[in-house]
Amino acid sequence: MSISTKTGDNGQTNLWSGERIAKNSPRVEAYGSIDELNSSLAEAKHLAKSDKIKQLLIEIQNDLFRVTGALASHGDFKYPITDADVERITSYVHDFEKEVPLTGFVIPGSTWPSAKLDTCRTIARRAERRTLSLAEKEEVPIPVIKYINRLSDLLYMMARFEEKIENKLTFKIW
Repeated sequence: MSISTKTGDNGQTNLWSGERIAKNSPRVEAYGSIDELNSSLAEAKHLAKSDKIKQLLIEIQNDLFRVTGALASHGDFKYPITDADVERITSYVHDFEKEVPLTGFVIPGSTWPSAKLDTCRTIARRAERRTLSLAEKEEVPIPVIKYINRLSDLLYMMARFEEKIENKLTFKIW
């Protein structure tokens, strides 16, 4: 079976839950932004110097399939993002904060890996905005919204960690 089904030629797509909707709907915008983030994380994974970061990126990519599934479904998704997932990545943020004390505003992108992680962070923020726009019109599971919000915090700290290990963490001088 080909991936080119021609069923989207009229500007519609199938949701995971089976319904057909417009490809430019807020729901498709939301999960499309998550898909873009997942692809960008793949590049970050190849640039990362730290094995710890590489492993976390794989974990996040796996989580994002569940985020996408929830956003691409009306109703309950079989593999939901839960509060435990939110707590798990929140704990990673706290762990990185212990390893990389921040004393001011950071100038992003002092290394190639951190620059890519910062780009991923901004894509995550856009995905969050798209998801919140969807949530104004349709139900979105609260843990999904929390996960996307927390993910941008985690990506920020992962970028700072990559800078720290190369001794290139740069603070804005006022």
